[in-house]
Amino acid sequence: MTNAVTAVPAAPSEAALRHFEAAFAFETDCWDVHDALASDAPGFVLIDARSPALFAHGHVAGAVNIPHGKIIASRLDAAYPPKTLFVTYCAGPHCNGAARAAIRMARLGRPVKLMVGGVTGWVDEGFPLAVGPI
Repeated sequence: MTNAVTAVPAAPSEAALRHFEAAFAFETDCWDVHDALASDAPGFVLIDARSPALFAHGHVAGAVNIPHGKIIASRLDAAYPPKTLFVTYCAGPHCNGAARAAIRMARLGRPVKLMVGGVTGWVDEGFPLAVGPI
């Protein structure tokens, strides 16, 4: 019986392997970010790409608030070495702010990944949010 799931055959295993392995070059998840932030040297800067008001309402502790529209070369160059890895997030799967931030970072030649799930995913994992501006 054909349905919306089975109507298009799955990719060959080799193609699926390439696809899913490649995804890790572009994204990470809330659990891995949480685990890394608990260490002395996470190896990245976490960017909350939402507005300052939303950031103040609740954000991941240790995140830097740079709304995606404010990501510019001079701001990054003044604060971070060129090889700094950035991980962006926004409200969650219903928000494209993290992807917009990642695009801006990539256009500036900065290494970047997206934290899938955003704040929604963070809370779903049971992790706390920090409140207030930095």
